[in-house]
Amino acid sequence: MRRARVMAAGVTGGMLLLSGCTAVDLPLAGVRVGTDGTPYAVFRPCGDDGYQGPHLDGRRRGAGDGPVTTGWDARREGLHGDAGFPLFTPPEGWQARHRGKQELLPRHDYVLGFGHYDSGDSYNGVVEFTADQIGRLKPGQVWADGRTMSRGAFGRLAEDSC
Repeated sequence: MRRARVMAAGVTGGMLLLSGCTAVDLPLAGVRVGTDGTPYAVFRPCGDDGYQGPHLDGRRRGAGDGPVTTGWDARREGLHGDAGFPLFTPPEGWQARHRGKQELLPRHDYVLGFGHYDSGDSYNGVVEFTADQIGRLKPGQVWADGRTMSRGAFGRLAEDSC
C-alpha cells in the first residue's frame, strides 16, 4: 500500500512539474503597416523582460508543420525592450538567417514571434497572420490576437496580457 502511494505521489508530482514547464502564448507580437504600405513587426515583451529567438515563419497554407518557405530566424538571446522594424528586415545586430522570398506571399500562413524563458515565468510573444489580413490594414492599425486594432489598443492588450 505504501509503495502505491509513493508511486502515485511521484506520478502526480511529475505531471505537475511537466505541466509547469510550458511557455504560454501571449499577444505580445503584432504586424502594422507604414504609410507606404510596408509591413512592420512589432514586439512588446512584458516590462523589462529579456527575450530570445525572434522569428518569422511562412508556410504554404495547408502545409501544417511542413517546411518554412519564407521568413527569417535569429538565434539571438538577451534582447530587451520593445522592437519595431520592417517585417522582412530584422535589426542587423540580430544576424538573422533569411529563408526564401522576403515578401508576403499569397496562400501562406505566417507566425511572427519571440520567446521569454524563465523558470515559472515563460511565455512566447506570437501573432499569426496571412498576406490578405495584413494587406487590409490601414496605417495606424495593428494585426494582433487574430484581429485588427489601433496601435494604442495593441499597447493596452500587450500590457494587460503581462
